[in-house]
Amino acid sequence: MNKVTFKPGTMVNPVPVVMVSCGETEAEYNIITIAWTGIVNSEPPMTYISVRKSRHSHGIIEKSGEFVINLSNEKLAQITDYCGVKSGRDINKFKDQKVTPVPGQFVKCPMIQEAPVNIECRVKEVHHYPSHDMFVADILAVHADDALLNEKGKLELERAGLICYNHGDYFGLQKKPLGKFGFSVMKPKTKKRIAAEAQKGAGINKKG
Repeated sequence: MNKVTFKPGTMVNPVPVVMVSCGETEAEYNIITIAWTGIVNSEPPMTYISVRKSRHSHGIIEKSGEFVINLSNEKLAQITDYCGVKSGRDINKFKDQKVTPVPGQFVKCPMIQEAPVNIECRVKEVHHYPSHDMFVADILAVHADDALLNEKGKLELERAGLICYNHGDYFGLQKKPLGKFGFSVMKPKTKKRIAAEAQKGAGINKKG
């Protein structure tokens, strides 16, 4: 298979697509859609968002040092796109899109009630680059809809209908996993046990 060479570009795909909420007062509450986000450390848990310097939310986050990452799903796809192309300088996105701001536990900025998962963050350091600034932050708390918990209290994110962003398009994530972490080196006996547990779980869900 031959390769076609392109000039350098932001070609790591797919990437998460999230709605980041910010603002310390109701008057400045805002939502910005971010695709450049991820995890940078596990202990303690840390994340980042990269925001264009020209964006309205940039100044808000820079001033407050806080934000909330709200995971998005298929139901929120249109709102997610809207919050990425419209500016908070011109409209109140919470009111315009009829999404609900709810208080966080550790930060002053609001969480989005309709989002399946909300991640409270406090900025630890800022890295300045030509087009974007990267806000590296500590994860202070994670909130999830209780409907996503199974009977054992385990969070089943595969039921959230999460979406990703791939080269200009939004895509829903497949619900059936290709394999668990480490499946490439898993012993046949372990694979068989996991398959049996999955089948049993599927049977319980059908009955429910």
